[in-house]
Amino acid sequence: MDDIQRKLALIDKQFSGIPSHEFIFGNCPLVFIMFGLVSGIIIQYYLFFPTTIWFGTIFLNLIIIIVLFVFKTNPAKNRYFSAYLALICFLCLGSIRLTSYIQPKSNDIRICVPDEPVLATIRGYIKTEPHTSKFADWKFSRFMPSDPGSSFYIQTSEIETKSGWSKINGTVRVFVDEIVLDLSPGDYIQAYCWLDTFKPPSNPGQFDTADYLAKKGVFVGASIKSRSGIRLIQKSGKGTFTFIKSKIRELAEVALLGDMTNDESNGLLQALLLGFRGNIDSDTNEAFRKTGLSHFISLSGLHMGIIIGIIWWFSKITGFMKRGRSVICIIAIIIFLMVIPPKAPTLRASIIAMMFCLSFIIRRRAYPINTLSLSAIILLLIRPTQLFEAGWQLSFVSVLGIILFSKNIYFFLHEKIDDLIPAKSSDQTRRNFYSIAFIADKAIALFSVGLAAWIASAGILLYHFHTITPLASLWTVLVFPFVSAILILGFLKILLFFIFPTISALLGILVSCLSILLISIVKLLARLDISQILIGHVSLRTIYCFYFVIIVFILLFYSYPALRRKLIFAAFPLIIIFTGVLKWQHTNNDNLVLTCLDVGHGQSIFLQSPDGKNILFDAGSMYISNIGQRIVIPFLNYSGINKIDAVMISHNDIDHINGIPEIAKFCNVGNVYANDDFFSKTDEWGTASFLNECLHETSTEIQPLDKINISSKKVQITTLWPKQKDYLGQDLSDNNKSLVILIEFLKTKILICSDIEQFAQKELMRIYPDLKANIVVVPHHGSSNTLEKGFLESLEADIFICSTDKTPSIKCSGQLFYTSRDGAVTISIDKQGNEVVRTHNKKSD
Repeated sequence: MDDIQRKLALIDKQFSGIPSHEFIFGNCPLVFIMFGLVSGIIIQYYLFFPTTIWFGTIFLNLIIIIVLFVFKTNPAKNRYFSAYLALICFLCLGSIRLTSYIQPKSNDIRICVPDEPVLATIRGYIKTEPHTSKFADWKFSRFMPSDPGSSFYIQTSEIETKSGWSKINGTVRVFVDEIVLDLSPGDYIQAYCWLDTFKPPSNPGQFDTADYLAKKGVFVGASIKSRSGIRLIQKSGKGTFTFIKSKIRELAEVALLGDMTNDESNGLLQALLLGFRGNIDSDTNEAFRKTGLSHFISLSGLHMGIIIGIIWWFSKITGFMKRGRSVICIIAIIIFLMVIPPKAPTLRASIIAMMFCLSFIIRRRAYPINTLSLSAIILLLIRPTQLFEAGWQLSFVSVLGIILFSKNIYFFLHEKIDDLIPAKSSDQTRRNFYSIAFIADKAIALFSVGLAAWIASAGILLYHFHTITPLASLWTVLVFPFVSAILILGFLKILLFFIFPTISALLGILVSCLSILLISIVKLLARLDISQILIGHVSLRTIYCFYFVIIVFILLFYSYPALRRKLIFAAFPLIIIFTGVLKWQHTNNDNLVLTCLDVGHGQSIFLQSPDGKNILFDAGSMYISNIGQRIVIPFLNYSGINKIDAVMISHNDIDHINGIPEIAKFCNVGNVYANDDFFSKTDEWGTASFLNECLHETSTEIQPLDKINISSKKVQITTLWPKQKDYLGQDLSDNNKSLVILIEFLKTKILICSDIEQFAQKELMRIYPDLKANIVVVPHHGSSNTLEKGFLESLEADIFICSTDKTPSIKCSGQLFYTSRDGAVTISIDKQGNEVVRTHNKKSD
């Protein structure tokens, strides 16, 4: 207890009586520079002032600094004043750097691409290895009308024009509609292709590819029909550095995986030790995400610390002094960076590790916040748009949280545990307690680090991924020993592979077993379904408020030591209340909400009833792959929905069902229903039986529609078609047997027509002559060829929706929306029956 009190007193002494700005000036001056750089990037990103303003401000600041140095009236004040002027200078520098990065040059390829796709012939150097899209995690990939393709990036150099070849600049993402195996980075190629800009997402929650690539400086995509559209002009002649880098990477991969055969463990080992996450299967990746343990499969400070620790220890036992060990570690970091992908967490950890080693060489203490600021400055000067990426934000904010909070959380928890010992307990009791506490102490320290990182990064996680994982700190303590053992033994295996291959092979068996055990534990934790709380989309304003409260908390914590215990006790109820309010806002809704998602040529319609029932009508697309994981599930996460009460299948066409297996796998689905014709033996393409097999793997069975059980007092759902008595003896197509649903809420009627053609439309008008609807989902994706004359007019609807990838040619009396133009169409109906229509595509008419 006395030791803890002394440590707490030391911390109080460090932070009391010293102005915060003086402490920063003396020990962490780079914080000011980093703050200015970040502020400038943010200001310019949202406001985009002319660069002349920033250059003028820098010039003015330089004049003031010169004046201060010439007239040394008060050196102490001049020191502070100069620091703030430096902050302003770097604010201007951040704005200028962002402008130069995102503003197109006079010969940028973006200028050659208008709003519509353009046919062009371009030349350039391949920058990345061709990646093959194999649809491995998509069940219905076997029914895909096209083969897997390949994608890679090229640095363009020329484009063919009417007057000949013209010089251009810019990176282009190339997609080829077949597998490409004979091209490699450095090859100089000529491509005959369609050039187009990337489009923003057309559905809520959908991944924004255009924004993601724009932040990496890629604005144009090239589409090529086949490998024959690419001509290899010159094969790459790898330079010495490129050759050494590729050889080191190959040797590291062989040293790690050369004698292993388990694909599941190999994918995890590649992520943990080499930073390549592409080979982790979707189940494992989802389990790490749900448990909040994804940071373990992203190379960061933990991985860098272990490898540097191993090398430091080897250098020590071989007789090197601290300076020599530091030089060896810096060389090892540089070699390690040649092997792994250059991502923000890895680069940040590498810079911090290098600064740590450099501090031994120059014999000067390195402050963590200062080195963190330096790494941020370097990375943002290289690519300033990283600031707006989730990975970069999580990497730096979590480390900052560890620096600011972890020690105080540790001391607080340690003090509480120490208070559990009875004051008059015997010496033997105390010894027994402390022997257990010694082991628990390490767990408390690890838990404190995890909790500090989680508190700091919770707002970012919530904004980008719509979830929070409050148990992540606890799971971190549980799996950390396994991760540490895998990292230590894995790095040793790589190092010993070239010296003692037998020992390396034995380590490989042990590492493989540990990785399989780790995967099993993480999947078990994920199946408990208690790790993550799905909140849904929250506004930036809410996130700003969250971090404002944290900043106020920090200021009070260090300014008023007497309030520390009360502040820590108050923090946890505040987090619970904050989470509860956000969750309540998404789950309590008095309106009926219908969303027709944009899935191209296909259909996926989601209904949210006022009493909390969630129903999905179809989920499929003809030309967009894996819409379950890419469109529907992101939409559900964005909306804060973690359960679907019922999935209703209209018919067995692939463009209505090929996304359902992934939805059933990654979402809590109550029941799946289909009409009697879905179960008929005339399943020509085998799609119905295949869907049944896929759902059986998730313990879900397709049930007949007459067994549907969706009790709702406010919403009535009626099946209008098909009914066998109405077409007995008729040989109908699958489309004419598709489901027609009428949804009634108050005085509003919604008619979902699926793919019915002229016969079924005639029958509906005959059987239900008085059928009217306020909102109609137009039959067969708005095709005029299968539309019965007078059918839409007879419904007298105000709103018509077409789920299509084309512009429909139909005519209707009401307002027409179609997903190819408007994106997802959402209609909200309140308790008074008022209808509000929102389209996700802001540019729609």
